[in-house]
Amino acid sequence: MTQHKISKLLTNIMNKEKWIVFLLSCINFTHIMDFMIMMPLGPQLMRLFEITPKEFGFIVSAYTFSAGISGFLAAFFVDKFDRKKVLLFAYIGFVLGTFACAFAPTYAFLVIARIIAGAFGGLIGAQVFSIIGDLIPYERRGSAMGNMSAAFSVASVAGVPFSLYIATELSWHAPFFFIASLSAVLVPFMFKIFPTMVSHIQQSAKKQPFAVIENIAKDKNQQIGLLFGAMLMVGHFAIIPFISPYMVANVGFSEKDLTYIYFVGGALTFFTSPLIGKWADKYGKLRIFTIFGMLALIPIFLITNMPRIPVYYALVITALFFVFASSRFIPANAMITALVSPQQRGGFMSISSSFQQLAAGFASFAGGLIITKSASGELQHYDYVGYASILVSILCIFIAQKLKPVNVEIVK
Repeated sequence: MTQHKISKLLTNIMNKEKWIVFLLSCINFTHIMDFMIMMPLGPQLMRLFEITPKEFGFIVSAYTFSAGISGFLAAFFVDKFDRKKVLLFAYIGFVLGTFACAFAPTYAFLVIARIIAGAFGGLIGAQVFSIIGDLIPYERRGSAMGNMSAAFSVASVAGVPFSLYIATELSWHAPFFFIASLSAVLVPFMFKIFPTMVSHIQQSAKKQPFAVIENIAKDKNQQIGLLFGAMLMVGHFAIIPFISPYMVANVGFSEKDLTYIYFVGGALTFFTSPLIGKWADKYGKLRIFTIFGMLALIPIFLITNMPRIPVYYALVITALFFVFASSRFIPANAMITALVSPQQRGGFMSISSSFQQLAAGFASFAGGLIITKSASGELQHYDYVGYASILVSILCIFIAQKLKPVNVEIVK
């Protein structure tokens, strides 16, 4: 084969990868939007449903607990099927669950609808990362994860502010109609663009249903990876659900001001996320994770101890949180996908996603138990949650040192 033909082949492969990563990013955008929108809606939901921080924390954790359980159960069979079909099944179910949230008339109905959306949403994240792990070589995977993280940025810059706007102008139901409708548009493109992904099935089909558990039980590296992902989520989601309620009750934000948090933070991460991914590939994923893991401790402390200050000062701190805290997940996810062979990746990533969702649910629920509301309406003990988050985040840096990538990759 001539050098020209080799160059042309490599260009075609790279272009195909870009389209797949772009569509996965769109899927990630809607999935993240569906989860993220609950947090800034917190003040409105707490007021309309007349619920406590504990009850609001339960709405958030209901989704993550459901996603965690479904992800765990999926681990026993996902590696036996085409990844494309599994993702389509999960995404269509997610769309229906989000429409159910849009029609929720009461607190109890909303909790049930979040459980349904979470049950299918729990399959999406694991499949997205499994597809990235199968199709994108490790040396380019940091960049792919960075581009995927840009979906979070777009959700923050455009999706969340727009959803908050229509929530305040129309009703809290409107954002879920918007997210579900947008998600439904992506389904035909998933059929068209994603290739059939069955190369992992031949070996995994010979294994028993509980082989994924046996593999994890025998492999200390996988066990450390599960602990790492779960602890990272605990440190992150201990404070995330209560940022918006705290900013309104304690710092002096209006509900409309909350859009600035997501707009500013998302705008910055839109540019920094791809850059972090490239740095992770160039300088090492562990090194970049360690640097941003340490930097994230600063805004975590400042946010959870923030007094009543001008909005623009608060926005600087929340922007630092968006950039530093979210940057940790780019090299972290790349490292986690490399802990197993492609034949085991789907099952392991489902278990990992399950552990992470359950950890996020636990952190949100525990935060709701610790945080209380004073007679004046201010939230108390948020600083305790912040100290716990800092401690867990520091432990994650030490755990990351123990991870060892498996040198078995499929390059397509």
